[in-house]
Amino acid sequence: MATDSSYTVPLLINGKEVTTNTTFDVTSPSSHNPIWKASTASVEDAKAAVDAAQATFRSWSKTKPAARRTIFLKAADIFQSRSDEYGRYMMQETGADAGFSGGFNVPLAAEMMRDVAGRVSTVMGSIPTCADEGTSALVVKEPWGVVLGIAPWNAPYILGVRAVLYALAAGNTCVLKGSELSPRCFWAIGSVLTEAGLPAGAINVLYHRPQDAAQVTTALIEHPAVKKINFTGSTAVGRIIAQTAGKNLKPVLMELGGKASAIVLDDADLKKAATQCALGAFLHSGQICMATERILVHQSVKQQFIEAFKGVAEGIFGGVKPAPVLVQSAAVDKNKRLIGDAVQAGAKVVHGDLGRKEFHPETKEESNTRMRPIIVDGVTKDMELFYAESFGPSVSLIEISSEEEAIQIANDTEYGLTSAVFTENLARGIRVAKQIESGLSAVHINAMTVHDETNLPHGGAKMSGWGRFNGNWGLEEFLRLKTITYQE
Repeated sequence: MATDSSYTVPLLINGKEVTTNTTFDVTSPSSHNPIWKASTASVEDAKAAVDAAQATFRSWSKTKPAARRTIFLKAADIFQSRSDEYGRYMMQETGADAGFSGGFNVPLAAEMMRDVAGRVSTVMGSIPTCADEGTSALVVKEPWGVVLGIAPWNAPYILGVRAVLYALAAGNTCVLKGSELSPRCFWAIGSVLTEAGLPAGAINVLYHRPQDAAQVTTALIEHPAVKKINFTGSTAVGRIIAQTAGKNLKPVLMELGGKASAIVLDDADLKKAATQCALGAFLHSGQICMATERILVHQSVKQQFIEAFKGVAEGIFGGVKPAPVLVQSAAVDKNKRLIGDAVQAGAKVVHGDLGRKEFHPETKEESNTRMRPIIVDGVTKDMELFYAESFGPSVSLIEISSEEEAIQIANDTEYGLTSAVFTENLARGIRVAKQIESGLSAVHINAMTVHDETNLPHGGAKMSGWGRFNGNWGLEEFLRLKTITYQE
């Protein structure tokens, strides 16, 4: 895949692309080679971006819904027309395969734009009846002002677009801070929206070197013009963002980590369950917050399920194909450590090879960012793997004997993002789904835990965050109420 190591990804500040003197290398996790450089934002750049957003807020907040709709529809068309190019950026920067990048991320991001375009005219206030005769009231919905969106690398187009799209549609202006691992993907978002007609300053796009993260992020959150923050990423980093925002009394919307459980009951369609669990666990090498991390399978069907599950995992993700890529070697190390510790404590690897070395398909050199799926049986709560988010291509099997036990184990996690239930009895599936706290955001019956649609609310509970993206819920997150009373 062609690269241009001499190219430098610019920032976007006040409608202009800014190439800084200080840059950092962007390295492909697939080839381990630098693919291009990226500009790194300084504290001064961060402040300039917020100032630009603040200067544009008044005019943008007064634009009519029809004008915003036109921009979002045009942006969707541009985005989709360049899907091959943008898909390549994601493949190069994150190691994603073509199906997950250009085949899923880019089209869904474009669909989000179209969906929001159709919702911008639906925002309405209300006229309550007041207690005193002669007094009337209006309750109106207004944008907050400047919104800071912080998005991760693993699904940069979907998560980057939603970090700013709902806020923009509601009349806010934005600063998008993207991951340093996939800066060109985030540049693409700002470039498309600008080309589609978004005024200068309405969206500003930043990224920076890892060593600059603390000071740049703090400067953005503490800037007086920033009124709300949304963050998608790890729970550990989310805690820091929330603490900084809390000190400055600023609201946040957060979608953080997960430890999704899939429950396979004794009346499940095992072929369907095996296929959906394999996709949910190993899609994008498990580097998805909604990925299936634990499979709670009924003892009466456990062996049949394991055989079916192993077959699907091998068929889709195994064989002679090159091993899937993880974005950093630290992710491979973490998964191998968690699995190794679990095996030492009594668990058993029933599929995969913990000690297997993987090699680059072209250079034939050993690769420390590639790892094939591993299925671990007999995982118990005495093992770190039972609770820790692996965020990689490993999944735990846990035997259950009843619905009640399955629900108890599914709820035994600090996370609360998504889950799944497999059963041929719809009433039973709904009964179980209602009791799963770890799926307060979503529970999927007879489908994988990874599921995100533009018209369905998406977010977390417990240590997986709070607030909702998508649909009208996403718009409402970036509007605040104002009560106006008047006397006749």
